[in-house]
Amino acid sequence: MHLLLIEDNPDLVENLCEFLESTGHTVDIAYNGITGLGFAIENSYDVIILDLMLPGLDGLEVCAWLRREGRDTPVLMLTARDTLHNKLEGFASGADDYLVKPFALPELGARVGALARRARREITQQRLIVADLQYDPDTLRVERAGRHIELAPIPLKILALLMRRSPGVVRREEIEREIWGDAPPDSDTLRAHLHALRTAIDRGFESTLLHTIRGMGYRIAGPNGQ
Repeated sequence: MHLLLIEDNPDLVENLCEFLESTGHTVDIAYNGITGLGFAIENSYDVIILDLMLPGLDGLEVCAWLRREGRDTPVLMLTARDTLHNKLEGFASGADDYLVKPFALPELGARVGALARRARREITQQRLIVADLQYDPDTLRVERAGRHIELAPIPLKILALLMRRSPGVVRREEIEREIWGDAPPDSDTLRAHLHALRTAIDRGFESTLLHTIRGMGYRIAGPNGQ
């Protein structure tokens, strides 16, 4: 999985990264709330591991900001505060789970895995709809205005990512990471897949749904921007 760790304790960061990377995960690190929020907005993560007490913005503020922006990435909040009031504050800000320090690393790993699995189930059970374009992740069926659209696997993955984030802009680097991980192909490859996707979902229809945002990335949105 691709994880974001927002934690200001260097020793804990080192221990967590060593454990998570040893189990095959990729971990991005932010040592304060402002940097962590930027990472969370600019990139796609399976789970965010978020400390409560942070310089800049605290964990409650970071989590609440993400939820206001419509980001539904699962958040596991870490804290030394173990009162019921503190936990309720964390959940009220949008956290999905709560782990009190000190904790056992295997427990953290299990909670991260459970959050990611639950998020994947929720995504696959939810039909994605933007304007007259629909995608059913369970059947992999794409339709626009009732017309069935055939897509190859990679354009289909790009479509799912853009529709999940609609009407937000998804950066080119984020699309490449989502599809190819840390070994993206040359720039023409992504361009070719986007061209195939645009041809499939826009050609022959009155309105354009796939938009290129120059210098930023791509988005799928209807005529009114929704």
